Amino acid sequence: MDPKLLAELVCPQTKATLVYDREKNELVSKKARLAYPIRDGIPIMLVDEARPLSDEEAR
Repeated sequence: MDPKLLAELVCPQTKATLVYDREKNELVSKKARLAYPIRDGIPIMLVDEARPLSDEEAR
């Protein structure tokens, strides 16, 4: 994930900053408790496509 792009992206639901999870290839919004997938190098910033975080992941 390009650090410049990551610095510009925010959670579409909360407008909070995102954290890149390399292992799962996702952008994580702990505030919204959602993980947005990255497919073919493109972040999918749609709430309907996001995966809910477990209690453990949200910490």
